[in-house]
Amino acid sequence: MNTIAQAFSGGLILPAVCLAALGWTVPRLLALVFPEGVAALMVLAFVATLVMLAFGAGFFALLYVWQGVPFDTLFEGGIAVGVLHFGRLAMISALLWAPIMVLSVAGLPKNWVTRVW
Repeated sequence: MNTIAQAFSGGLILPAVCLAALGWTVPRLLALVFPEGVAALMVLAFVATLVMLAFGAGFFALLYVWQGVPFDTLFEGGIAVGVLHFGRLAMISALLWAPIMVLSVAGLPKNWVTRVW
């Protein structure tokens, strides 16, 4: 397998593209449920951040399993150690998806019907 194919399949490009797409999509989907308004927009941004951290941690756990690490091994040191490890990875991945999520959240008020920004 050549280097470009490896980068897409097991490297950094595919996870980065997936997390970036989720960073844009999660706030847009949450906006369908949340009411319009500045306070609701701030709560939406907080909830989207929590959802993205959970997705990021789960995504990295799936990548470990996809690379051949048995799921039992991921939490061998205990659940707290595993959660901290994947939580740390999710927070590091925020460097990628957080700016995109901020742009997505900032674009939501232009679609408001009953409230004005």
